Amino acid sequence: QVMLAESGGGSVQSGGSLNLSCIASREITGSHCMAWFRQAAGKEREGIAAIDSDIFTVYADSVKGRFIISQNAIKNTLYLQMKSLKPEDTAVYFCAAATLCGGGVPSPAEMVAWGQGTQVTVSS
Repeated sequence: QVMLAESGGGSVQSGGSLNLSCIASREITGSHCMAWFRQAAGKEREGIAAIDSDIFTVYADSVKGRFIISQNAIKNTLYLQMKSLKPEDTAVYFCAAATLCGGGVPSPAEMVAWGQGTQVTVSS
């Protein structure tokens, strides 16, 4: 089982930017799906972006055009570039892995490995 560890969270003002990273304990090979989720206080965990082994990306409407998901060349690091941040982006952000992306942004139940999460706080 791959181990995942996020970093890069922090506090920014509305309109600011943050970049998150997620390092995997080993190179992710073969068919795979890597995704970012977030969970705001009192809310369910939601998928916001995913990338598969064909470098196909998909985004939730709430972050489309503001966030970019990517992987490094050897596919052991997942990134999330976040810009034009809003207070409603405040949440704990998690990276996750699965064997296959189902087509849209995955649900938490589809993922088999998770990081511990990193807090992102956006103030108005």
